[in-house]
Amino acid sequence: MAALTGTSVAGLSGVEAPVLELRDVSVSFTSGAGAKRQTNRAMNAVSLEVAPGETLGLVGESGSGKTTTAAVALGLRKPDSGEVELLGQPFRRSRKAIAGKIQAVLQHPHWSLNPRRRVGESVREPLTVARRDLSRAEQRMRVRDMLEQVGLNPEFAERYPHELSGGQRQRVSVARALVTEPRFIVFDEAVSALDVAVQMQILTLIRELQAEHRFGALFISHDLGAVRRVADRVAVLFRGDLVETAATADFFHTPQHPYSQKLLESL
Repeated sequence: MAALTGTSVAGLSGVEAPVLELRDVSVSFTSGAGAKRQTNRAMNAVSLEVAPGETLGLVGESGSGKTTTAAVALGLRKPDSGEVELLGQPFRRSRKAIAGKIQAVLQHPHWSLNPRRRVGESVREPLTVARRDLSRAEQRMRVRDMLEQVGLNPEFAERYPHELSGGQRQRVSVARALVTEPRFIVFDEAVSALDVAVQMQILTLIRELQAEHRFGALFISHDLGAVRRVADRVAVLFRGDLVETAATADFFHTPQHPYSQKLLESL
């Protein structure tokens, strides 16, 4: 029998490997010195996974561990213990290993958009690292195509961020995240700074683009209404513990954990 090459067990079984998987991940932070030195557990044996084409909503109050989980998922923080896998392989945190495979859309677009650069150059920047095989002309063509996909005129490539509205800037951030065709995207409070009408537009855009590109997504938000609209499943963090994971409809209809029930009282 010929050896199998380039085919995973997941592929043979018809089940795709998660784009991201955390197994028993723990992260602690220390503060103070001497007798006042304290250790705080930001993540306590957290296990979760995100499938291709799926959005996992991550919720919890401030201090619950959402930001730390995002940092681990993006390769910005090494866990104290536990395992992290990207695309079915151990997570290698080098820039070269993850270039183009992971992206993020943050709360404030100006965190990823240089005010001194035209929009097109900011969107093109990830390609200069992940797709060096493309010529500059090919990269610029991809940028214009990506701007169209997020509902912006390609001519926006020549504008500066300050010439755009908040919603337009966030669309540019989404274009920048998608330009390398990543397998996994972290949306960290990506719509919380927008008014309700624009929020709905961006959430709809995310779902439409995900249906087309099939990236997995971790959608982190304190806005349960936004999570309900965009997520397939919901994971709940409470003081570093993952206390519940459920399909979105089940979570909002019959939350199991008392903390989940408390969160939903605000709706």
